Amino acid sequence: MIELAAAFAVAGAASNAVGTAFQRKAASTTRGAGVRILAELARRPVWMVGMAGVVGAAVFQSLALVNGPLALVQPLFILELPFALLVAGPLMHRRMPSWGWWGVGGVVVGLAALLASAAPRGSTDQAPLVRWIPVLVACVGAMAALILSAGRGRPPARRAALLAAAAATGNALTAALLKSATGTFADDGFTAFLLSWQTYGFALAGVGAVILLENSLQAGPLVASQPALTIGDAMVSLALGMVLFGESIRTGWWLVPEALGAGLIVVGVFVLSRAVQRIREPSRTETDRH
Repeated sequence: MIELAAAFAVAGAASNAVGTAFQRKAASTTRGAGVRILAELARRPVWMVGMAGVVGAAVFQSLALVNGPLALVQPLFILELPFALLVAGPLMHRRMPSWGWWGVGGVVVGLAALLASAAPRGSTDQAPLVRWIPVLVACVGAMAALILSAGRGRPPARRAALLAAAAATGNALTAALLKSATGTFADDGFTAFLLSWQTYGFALAGVGAVILLENSLQAGPLVASQPALTIGDAMVSLALGMVLFGESIRTGWWLVPEALGAGLIVVGVFVLSRAVQRIREPSRTETDRH
């Protein structure tokens, strides 16, 4: 089922990218604030398309986690970043610098090399409470330490990176809880799903991760937050998959291409983060030529 899980994960990354791009498109022309902005956005078809993309991403992620290891599914969501650029550029009538496509290539090639070399395997849907307790303590403790380290008065880039790392930890924890909850739904039905503590755990962790992400984006430049968010999510998910669900990756000499792939992803995300800050509106000549 590995191929099926990978296909669902890629579909989830693409769906979330579409949702994010359409939501940004709708929000960019909105004048409301607070709760009123939601009432205004809900009447816009563009925003509804964006919400459909986000909901679809959650469904695809659940299907991917049911069919494959966490260590495979979460890293594939790195593809959301290049997907978002591909969709948002034409939608928002913006153009990314040509060198930004080297970042796209680095992310895609690096991710392919990393996952092909690591070959994550061996997954279960559930973990005993004796494993969950130290994982929850470690993740919540790490998030709290990162938030405290990112207190006001720190340099903006450092604050953004630390808050993004906390959000990445929250995202990975959310995915682990979601995997367990969806496994319960698949095995025992909807009633068991509602009675599972993991169901409410992933909802709470997800909300916390979103709040941390928004604060990270406000605290400093994207070039500081995006690498910490992207790489942190993949690395923490790998660790949680191994500790909670008995997943494993290839070691030995395979660590060399795995490290090279991870390095390409880091460089690619860094390049894309810088390229996003330099996205511009095409000139009249370029638009006419197109």
